[in-house]
Amino acid sequence: MSGSWTVKQNKDFEQALAVFDKDTPDRWHNVAKAVGGKTTEQVKRHYEMLVEDVKHIESGQGEELKAP
Repeated sequence: MSGSWTVKQNKDFEQALAVFDKDTPDRWHNVAKAVGGKTTEQVKRHYEMLVEDVKHIESGQGEELKAP
């Protein structure tokens, strides 16, 4: 994923995930539009990294976090 994410982009990302759930058509396009400055692929990858971070936290390996 290129470029870092600002605090605002992360907050907008989290809010967009709440609005555009997994059943929303064009979910990642809508999330990217809500975040601003990120492509559909970048928001999908950011989500995948977030899911991995949660898995690590739940398994007790929280120190290995990837996403900011």
